[in-house]
Amino acid sequence: MSFVPQVKIPATYMRGGTSKGVFLRVQDLPERAQVAGEARDNLLLRIIGSPDPYGKQIDGLGNGSSSTSKSVLLSKSSQPGHDVDYLFGQVAIDRPFVDWSGNCGNLTAAVGSFAISNGLVDADKIPENGTCTVRIWQVNIQKTIIAHVPITNGQVQETGDFELDGVTFPAAEVQIEFLDPADGEGSMFPTGNLVDTLEVPGVGSLQATMINAGIPTIFVNAADIGYTGTELQADINSDNEALAKFELIRSYGAVKMGLIKDVSEAAARQHTPKVAFVAPAASYTSSSGKTIKAEDIDLLVRAMSMGQLHHAMMGTAAVAIGTAAAIPGTLVNLAAGGGERNAVRFGHPSGTLRVGAEAAEENGQWVAKKAIMSRSARVLMSGSVHVPGDCF
Repeated sequence: MSFVPQVKIPATYMRGGTSKGVFLRVQDLPERAQVAGEARDNLLLRIIGSPDPYGKQIDGLGNGSSSTSKSVLLSKSSQPGHDVDYLFGQVAIDRPFVDWSGNCGNLTAAVGSFAISNGLVDADKIPENGTCTVRIWQVNIQKTIIAHVPITNGQVQETGDFELDGVTFPAAEVQIEFLDPADGEGSMFPTGNLVDTLEVPGVGSLQATMINAGIPTIFVNAADIGYTGTELQADINSDNEALAKFELIRSYGAVKMGLIKDVSEAAARQHTPKVAFVAPAASYTSSSGKTIKAEDIDLLVRAMSMGQLHHAMMGTAAVAIGTAAAIPGTLVNLAAGGGERNAVRFGHPSGTLRVGAEAAEENGQWVAKKAIMSRSARVLMSGSVHVPGDCF
């Protein structure tokens, strides 16, 4: 019996924010995988190591969590006034499925750095020393993101003293601006309400803020579902009944937001929408053992990602949090104490995060103008990824 040999594809393994992923230039992919379709999905699944019934992705570059089962495809931008096109694929761990329905805000922090280092940004835009402004076209949601990447001696500066809760070591700060961050087309509040009553069979009637900003997100009050908002991963992810409850909330919320027509479709759209629960500020101990004081934060937020409680906070969900906090009357705003605000610091399982946002009411509807946050990014490994030649 003969077997097809492996092929090698130029790739970079990067951390961006509190996520890790495989970064690939579209031009480096095998020709049939350069366009959307089965070949591309199968290639990314094999690179990451999915589907894996063991849940570990041992035979790939994934690490068995939603934060690390990620792929990024980049190319010179086809959009006027932009430098790079950024397409994000969330790779399912236990199923042969790549979800293209949303962005990854954490890995966005690494897009500018990769683009500069890999020839996707024109050389005359890169200063010898200073900051390179990279205009990113986010293909999944058709939005503009601006990354401010530090440059030293003509190269991306990755090391520094910026600390990000959820990341062990300090690095250089990368500021990210999400312009007009409402996700996709239509209203930022698809139901037309800042707060809805969401009927979830088996769970009950929940107050919910459903927003399209950064990523479609369903916010509920922690107390309404039996939590305090200080929970860590082990409190949720080891409880199958709790996970099933969150999936029900997500499914029925997705229908109410108009993202799917029937709850049966939710399984094929795991990446979006997200479910998060909020509570007023309270002191707690983070996953690293650090004490987070109530007086140092505005509210508590915990968020689910791909069926599990996230170890920190997704960047796109942070955009949703910041935007919702800026709009008086949302559950997020009320948990933070109400009133007008243009920035919020929230507590998550790994620590705290500050995000700024601007929103305005126009013609009776709220519109998100901008969300800003600081992250960091670093190349972990560069070279080639190897996959069997017949896997795609």
